[in-house]
Amino acid sequence: MKKLIMTCLSMMVLAFAGNGTTAEAAQFTDRYDELEKCEWKSENGTLLYRKYTPKLEEGKKYPLVIFLHGAGERGNNNIAQVAGQDAFLNLIFSEEGAKYPAYLIAPQCPHNKKWCEVSWSLRDTHDTPETASYAMGLLYELLQNMKANDQIDPNRIYVTGISMGGYGTFDFLVRYPNEVAAAMPVCGGADNEKLAAVPEIRNVPVWIFHGDADGAVPTQRSRNAYEALKKNGGNVQYTEYPGVGHNCWDRAYRTPGLADWLFSQKKK
Repeated sequence: MKKLIMTCLSMMVLAFAGNGTTAEAAQFTDRYDELEKCEWKSENGTLLYRKYTPKLEEGKKYPLVIFLHGAGERGNNNIAQVAGQDAFLNLIFSEEGAKYPAYLIAPQCPHNKKWCEVSWSLRDTHDTPETASYAMGLLYELLQNMKANDQIDPNRIYVTGISMGGYGTFDFLVRYPNEVAAAMPVCGGADNEKLAAVPEIRNVPVWIFHGDADGAVPTQRSRNAYEALKKNGGNVQYTEYPGVGHNCWDRAYRTPGLADWLFSQKKK
């Protein structure tokens, strides 16, 4: 039987400018201490993560948001994935997001690992490994543990991520479509053959974001993913920002109505 350990410690965190971030980061530095410093351990490895728990009422279930950071925030400090850039915290801390009490977890991918082992080039890849990556496998274990032990509504689990985490969001959608009520990949890419072929994906609303001046992840990757999801008969929308580079997440997570859209989604 697998040995599973999950620990959480409250932690005050100083403002930290993560790798590859922008000056618009650090909007919520005074609220970082509301995200517990946690780790998930099993015989398969260790995954550090930050966890926000809403004010709970007995017998009530709450949504869960999973945020996957970009390549620049990899490491083992359990800080960079939150403080490297924090626009995603608008989903729970903005005036709009605060209307929807929800859990949030932000795992930190270890150095030299990826959320999914696919190419980051323009060329769309169709050779996604059958097994999840090291980090994705541990994230899935963590999710199952939280579903069993926290007051999580299994019909309202949302996944989102930026850059490498955008790739991870698509990968999560392909591997675990029955876990997801909605997905929001930001400036990422996907195995489009699988996006177009997995039947369960068409039941998951997806909102894709990208800037058309992205010099890190080709914008065409999101355009192709959008077309693949449409081919699958999916419920998908795509927002592309003219003249915006790689850091389109600063605009994406501040989109008016985004939290309203996200938290209204439920698994069919």
